[in-house]
Amino acid sequence: MRVLILMYHHISLPPSDANAVRRDLSLPPEAFEQQLQYLVERGCTSITLSDLIHHLARGAPLPPKPIILTFDDGYCDAYTEAFPLLQQYGMIGTFFLITGFIDRGEPDHLSWAQVKEMYRAGMQFGSHTYTHPDLRDKPVEYLVWQILGSKEAIELRIREPVRFLSYPSGRYDQRTVDVLHSAHFWGAVTAHQGMEQSSEHPFELQRIRVRGDETRASLAAKLEMEW
Repeated sequence: MRVLILMYHHISLPPSDANAVRRDLSLPPEAFEQQLQYLVERGCTSITLSDLIHHLARGAPLPPKPIILTFDDGYCDAYTEAFPLLQQYGMIGTFFLITGFIDRGEPDHLSWAQVKEMYRAGMQFGSHTYTHPDLRDKPVEYLVWQILGSKEAIELRIREPVRFLSYPSGRYDQRTVDVLHSAHFWGAVTAHQGMEQSSEHPFELQRIRVRGDETRASLAAKLEMEW
C-alpha cells in the first residue's frame, strides 16, 4: 500500500555557524507549521506505525489519506517546537530516541521528563539505538546492546512496548533485522525514499525525507505527484 511516512530531524533554525549537514537537517518552525497546515487542508490524517502494520498484516482499516510523521534523533526542539505544533493541528508524531544521549543529559536532546509528558499527550516513541552507530557488520551481542538496551530504556519510562526502530543513518543489514525480530519489534523505518509499504518488508518501511529548505510549496509539489 502507498502510505506516506515523512522523516524530520531538527524543527529549528540552524545556528549561524552550522555546517551544510546541520542546515539540511534543520527545518524552521514556521515552515513546519505551514506543512502541517497543508496536510490538514489536503484531508490527511496522522496515524501510528502500529496502525500501518495492523493494516498491512490483517487489513485493519485506515483513513482515506493516512500519513505518518517521524522525527529522528530526539532533539530538544522536538519538545519545544514540534510537539506544540503537532498538538495544535491534531497530529501524532513518532519520535525515535538515541537513549544514551538522554541518559547522559545531552543538552541538545530530550529529557526523560519531556518524553513522558509527550507520551501522555499522545505522541509515540521508538528506538534510534543507544549511541547511533552504523549497525552493519556488527556482532549479535553489540546489536542486542544497542537495540534491546534502547528499547528497554524507553519502555521503562512510557510503560508500553516499543515496537519500531529507525536505522541510524539508514544503515542496517540482515543480521540487524534478525535481532529486531528476536527482540519482538514489529517493523523499522529506513532512509529509502518512497511510499510503497509492504507486509513482506515491515523492517524496510520507506520514507520521504523533509530537508531544511523544504517549503510548503515544494513539499506539496513532491507529494502531489505521489497520491
